[in-house]
Amino acid sequence: MADPAPAPDQGQAAAAQAVRLDPYRNYNFKLEAGNDVQGHFTSCSGFGVDVDVIRYREGGERQIVHALAGPKTYREVTFQYGVTDSRDLFDWFMKAVTDGAPEPRNVSIVLLAHDGVTEKVRWNLGAAWPSSWRGAALDALGREVAIESLTLVFETLERA
Repeated sequence: MADPAPAPDQGQAAAAQAVRLDPYRNYNFKLEAGNDVQGHFTSCSGFGVDVDVIRYREGGERQIVHALAGPKTYREVTFQYGVTDSRDLFDWFMKAVTDGAPEPRNVSIVLLAHDGVTEKVRWNLGAAWPSSWRGAALDALGREVAIESLTLVFETLERA
């Protein structure tokens, strides 16, 4: 006698168990401003969003405290990168300093697969501009790569 076909719920559960989603590694990413790749970086930190909570208390006998979503704040994101001959990021920052008016750009942080080429995850930062630049620490006895940092502020965020 033939085995009965598995119920649809059992088949879906078995398929879900067969597919394992491993997390991506955090070391393979790049920054794009427009369609131009600006470079690969040693680190990207501070990236996030906070939503302020507004609490108010209900009057009467119940004395319940309600929470409402308030304004959102996009955290500044800081990139660290090795010093090269490219002046693109530094010139973008200096334009805001010398002109007194930053030049907002749509920027993407792209997480790459282990091969360093295949795009896996993209976060789009709208109206981003550099708010801070830090030069490399220089040491005549050091052997490390000279690392600069650039901090961006932005107005919108989406995961593409």
